[in-house]
Amino acid sequence: MTLPQIIVLISLTWMIVELVRDKKSPGVLFAGVAFLYLMLGYISTGDALKQFTNNGLITVVVLLLLSIVLDKSRLLEMMADWLVRGNYRWALVKLYGATAVYSAFLNNTAVVASLLGPLKGNREHSASRLLMPMCFAASLGGILTLVGTSTNLLVNSLMVGQKMAPLQLFDLFPVGILIVVACGAVMVLLYPRLLKAQPPAEDTPSDYFLEAQVLPDSPLIGKTVEAAGLRNLGHLFLTEIVRGDNLIAPVEPDRFVQAGDLLVFTGDVTRVDLLAQFKGLRAHGHHDDLPLDNLVEVVVAAGSMLARRTIREVDFRAHFDAAVIAVRRGNERLGGSLGNTRLEVGDALVLAVGKDFEKRNNLGRNFVIVQQREVQKFVNPNKGLYSMLGFIAVIALSAFGVLDFLKGMLLLLTVFLFFGLAKVADLRRNVPWELIMIIASSLVISEVMINTGVAKLMATALLGGADSFGPYWALAILLIVTWILTELMSNNAAAALAFPVALGVAEQLGLSATPFIMAVLYGASCSFITPYGYQTNLMIMAPGRYTMGDFVRTGTPVALVFLGVALAAIPVFFPFR
Repeated sequence: MTLPQIIVLISLTWMIVELVRDKKSPGVLFAGVAFLYLMLGYISTGDALKQFTNNGLITVVVLLLLSIVLDKSRLLEMMADWLVRGNYRWALVKLYGATAVYSAFLNNTAVVASLLGPLKGNREHSASRLLMPMCFAASLGGILTLVGTSTNLLVNSLMVGQKMAPLQLFDLFPVGILIVVACGAVMVLLYPRLLKAQPPAEDTPSDYFLEAQVLPDSPLIGKTVEAAGLRNLGHLFLTEIVRGDNLIAPVEPDRFVQAGDLLVFTGDVTRVDLLAQFKGLRAHGHHDDLPLDNLVEVVVAAGSMLARRTIREVDFRAHFDAAVIAVRRGNERLGGSLGNTRLEVGDALVLAVGKDFEKRNNLGRNFVIVQQREVQKFVNPNKGLYSMLGFIAVIALSAFGVLDFLKGMLLLLTVFLFFGLAKVADLRRNVPWELIMIIASSLVISEVMINTGVAKLMATALLGGADSFGPYWALAILLIVTWILTELMSNNAAAALAFPVALGVAEQLGLSATPFIMAVLYGASCSFITPYGYQTNLMIMAPGRYTMGDFVRTGTPVALVFLGVALAAIPVFFPFR
């Protein structure tokens, strides 16, 4: 064993240990090891910098920037009520299928976030029986297409870096659909027994409260709260109705809505878009024609002119080019009309701000600016529809070979910017720097592992004589090792580490590298038995009141079926020779 091989093996071992410990950012770890190899001369500066222009890496960045716009569509969220209707097994089939299809093209974290609130608030089935299959469906949907997860795009980038033919948009579909159908069947058969109904998790009540007025021409007038759809918004909760001098609380579902009612909600203030779907319902501050998708959180400063004055008494538009959307006061639960709330020093406000807000010279005297809050969904639902139609058009043109996928994505991003569906500031704020560092650095590390012979050494150690039993054994070992890695660290890190080993295994066996690379790609998406392998698993843990035992019990059969189907299907669609 040569000195460079020893150094590379030691550095990789250290990186794996640190990734499992999860004390340092994966981007920092990958970049640090890549920089070490550059300093030691294991790769030239030109070759290292060239990795940042990898076509696959650029595709990842453009797609993730596009997802900022696409994730603001409320299409799936609006379907949630229909998806859970009916008996449990039928609801499971609908929820699983819709989530998997949606996640095949859009960010699965955003898909889970969109459904989390509606599923928690649904009255048909316990949230604990819906959240886990929904989360698993989002992960499984990602293996249907190249753009389903960033891991798929990372592996594609590594293939391009090794001068291999890049994956096409639907190359993963044949194996992916078999896995999705098989795992879905397991859930439909077993989950009615494995997932027990739990009482809903205790929500920490939001101290923010916001208000909307029922206008005289509103179609909500004369309907009950439940019939109007105001009771089950998922992310916002109707807590009070201010009717003239009367305060109605709590609000019963059979309470009728009247003209002039002030509806007081608590919940996620960034989901103020949910109120925009009701015609004739005007959020407080919206009448000032300020954009509700440009929110800033501030705290009333000591010595502020606002102290001890009601919101109605202060002309926010004239003084600050802003309007108050929501108010919070420490742990105190506020109520009543928002306009009559008397402000105090230390109160937190969410403001809808205009273009001149930051230019006002009185901000420092009155506010401490905490952060800008981004509205999660389009206030105008048509924007979500147009963005989805544009994305579908590019996908279709790319699938039929009419338009190059990357060029189509760049064109769509330009259109979004031109028509105001995307903002330069939002794109700049959401550039996936860590993922860029992981992909570019993993390209460098992969190159060094192959050039120094470390990939071949690791492949030999991994096989340990199993190559004599045929390629299926080697494929099974690589698939299982990648699966174990992705349960211990992020799926991107697992794929980046296993990729060069897959190339080494293929070289040692004298077979095509593609099936072994596919084992890495699919294995890196098989994270079901712990809540820590993937961030969407953690997102549902508290709302569903799940324990580690719940994940092991319900995730193990899904993982075993996933691995079994992948092992059988990969060589069929990606032959060894």
